[in-house]
Amino acid sequence: MRESAPNVLVIGATSAIAIELLRRYAKDGAQLYLVGRDPVRLRALRDDLVIRGACNVHIGILDIATFTEHQAVIDNAVVTMAKIDITIIAHGTLTVQARAQTDQAYLLREMNVNCLGVISMLSLLANVLEQQKSGTLCAISSVAGDRGRKSNYVYGAAKAGVTVFLQGLRNRLSQSGVQVLTVKPGFVITPMTREFNKTLLWVEPSVVANDIYQAIQRNKDVLYTPWFWRWIMFIIKLIPERIFKKMNL
Repeated sequence: MRESAPNVLVIGATSAIAIELLRRYAKDGAQLYLVGRDPVRLRALRDDLVIRGACNVHIGILDIATFTEHQAVIDNAVVTMAKIDITIIAHGTLTVQARAQTDQAYLLREMNVNCLGVISMLSLLANVLEQQKSGTLCAISSVAGDRGRKSNYVYGAAKAGVTVFLQGLRNRLSQSGVQVLTVKPGFVITPMTREFNKTLLWVEPSVVANDIYQAIQRNKDVLYTPWFWRWIMFIIKLIPERIFKKMNL
């Protein structure tokens, strides 16, 4: 491992964006700790990352909805790597809005995975990095959290919760030398979005991953990716509520 190569912990390591990010850190010779639900996919990813140049690649198994196991996974990562330089939380599901409106169990499960599970991990990891007085805490939220829309407000509410929690952490940890990065992707071509009709606004995971990689290096606070989503959401947030509620978004 090169002297400057970081120790990187990724929660939701088998997501499309996470895989692209991990490949970049592997090329840097980083030590990686992969956390996810599927041990078979994690082992395959580990082998790929070693070939690509990663120094060491470790695996942790976790269902993010099992909150009682969060602390143990983080403790194992700290013991294994001694120090965590970068943590990226990339897990999540794309909520089916129509189902969430009629299936309460599904609604609550989606909120657990996309909001409370992320917040739980962020809270525990924040304590680790605060004690270190260094490191980067990065979580993938979404532009969907910038304004509630009838087509995806359950998913958007979960992401809005993550965004506000990250804002508070950023304020809290700013005096401890810890970077807190909120990532807000727009439309990304992943297995979760295979059924959607694609337009020019859609991008490959590699585009988002490269933007995140650069934002971490530049110590940014908030990243809209691709860049044009900052201005799209700026306009959407300016629309008066009396007009917005009549729109089909």
